[in-house]
Amino acid sequence: MKKMRIGLLGALCLSLFFVSCSKDSETFETTEGANLTKEIPQKVIDAAAAIELNTNFIRYDEFFFPDGTSEERLFFEDDIVLTEEQLFAMADAAKEGLNSRQYRTYNLVSQGRNISIIGYTGGNFALSSKERTALQWAVNNYNRLSGVSISFTLTFGTNYQNKDMVVYNNSINNPGSAGGSAGFPSGGLPYKYVQIYGLSGYSTNVNEHVITHEVGHSVGFRHTDWFSRQSCGQNSNEGSGGVGAVHVSGTPTGYDSTSVMLACFSSSEDGEFNGNDITALRNMY
Repeated sequence: MKKMRIGLLGALCLSLFFVSCSKDSETFETTEGANLTKEIPQKVIDAAAAIELNTNFIRYDEFFFPDGTSEERLFFEDDIVLTEEQLFAMADAAKEGLNSRQYRTYNLVSQGRNISIIGYTGGNFALSSKERTALQWAVNNYNRLSGVSISFTLTFGTNYQNKDMVVYNNSINNPGSAGGSAGFPSGGLPYKYVQIYGLSGYSTNVNEHVITHEVGHSVGFRHTDWFSRQSCGQNSNEGSGGVGAVHVSGTPTGYDSTSVMLACFSSSEDGEFNGNDITALRNMY
């Protein structure tokens, strides 16, 4: 998804632009803290290829936690963040040839799990009132679905260490950007850290959309248009769909213009799943 940097022009033309759910590959050279000189090891490239992630734009960058600390992690596909250990574990699972269950990764959350999720409310990484409402709406999107074995229990506060997932605002380290980032499940657990940023000027529905999307990654969704990034006005492939972009039965293989898991979002999103998103969740879980 091409990310627009929202400034005066963005404010005037917002309805015409699509916004990325993460940093655009074309802006990597200006990403504060990015380690662009660190060579990507061949074993990282091989592991990314094994789960069909885009190997063209892998980078090491600083990943910030809600308490303000950070560590170096791998960034893929604009809004996907993984540790090396998580990447290698996913590659190993792919090599085992697991059976297939929109698109998902091989790794999923354990069936029947109740996921404890917390909206962070402390310091520079606190969710605003609008973002807290959007998070509640996003959790409701998942919990209201019948026939889905996973569920969420939402709280708000700062004690996130014992939670399965924490949603927090990292605008301070993403100036001029709007979107979010997350990772993929591992060890039967969802990816823990869901960041959003630069969404204060958007409606609660758009905030809901971005959070629902990033939580979707955390439970195993790939981008619906991973094969084209058409929602971003592009024609590029994030990685072919052999292993790490498993087609979920009962959903389209072509472009699905209203899926919450499209790579790019607009300023008019309603934040809700479409029918194919729901079918995918039911077939995954």
